[in-house]
Amino acid sequence: MEWWQSLILGLVEGVTEYLPVSSTGHLLVTQRFLGLESNETNDAFAICIQAGAIVAVLGLYARRVRDMALGVLGKNPVGLKLSLAVLTAFMPAAIIGLLLQDWIKLYLFGGEKWGLWPIVAAWFVGGVAILAVDAYRKKRRSETGTGLDLESLTIRMALIIGFIQCIAMWPGVSRSLVTIVGGVLVGLNLRSAVEFSFLLGVLTLGATTAYDGLKHGAQMLEAFGPGVLAIGFLAAWVSAVLSVKWMVSYLNKHGLGIFGWYRIALAITIAVLIIQGYFATTGTPT
Repeated sequence: MEWWQSLILGLVEGVTEYLPVSSTGHLLVTQRFLGLESNETNDAFAICIQAGAIVAVLGLYARRVRDMALGVLGKNPVGLKLSLAVLTAFMPAAIIGLLLQDWIKLYLFGGEKWGLWPIVAAWFVGGVAILAVDAYRKKRRSETGTGLDLESLTIRMALIIGFIQCIAMWPGVSRSLVTIVGGVLVGLNLRSAVEFSFLLGVLTLGATTAYDGLKHGAQMLEAFGPGVLAIGFLAAWVSAVLSVKWMVSYLNKHGLGIFGWYRIALAITIAVLIIQGYFATTGTPT
């Protein structure tokens, strides 16, 4: 992998990680456009540069993270409640992910079995789901108000969001999408659902990044070198900061609809390219 390929992948990761469009799907397709094979080393790189996006959220939500840390130390009851909610929401994905990780990578990560079709399908279905949930949210807001603040989140609500997050193990679905939608469906207002999605992402992404980093770290260093890895991390960090700031501002004014239309358009575009033979069976451009 060249430095410029790492830069592009880092930018794609940072921009898409917290948007409800699927960073994994975008990274897998971008890898194919860059001529990178789908193998353990390249796929681990795509996962580990998530660290840049994690650092971005830790910085942007430093006050909330500090409250959670104080809560764990017994000095902030509100922070403790939120910490327990995040941990509860994380557990379903942690358990189910460990059980299904080999099957998911074999069949759904752009491999020889089905290529990019699982990702295309997830993009399309997710786009339709966003449009439906956005319409539901607007109707509910007109009838019952804006929804609950993050401080009102219960353990039961967090557990429901956690099980919904498991759907995002299918590449192309988007972890941000399902956790934001899950938050809205359990009664949170959109701003609180987005914030909880970000905080849950720190733990979920941190766990997957640490797992793949420990498992493939030496392999990645030997294949790419520290410079290439650093470029991907920094690009993901900077682009994630800009992406999160834009997203929060945009959603407060306009809602989720634009992401639904984007996903549907992207799914159709990639499907046409596959049918026309641009992608080989493994998803690599021909």
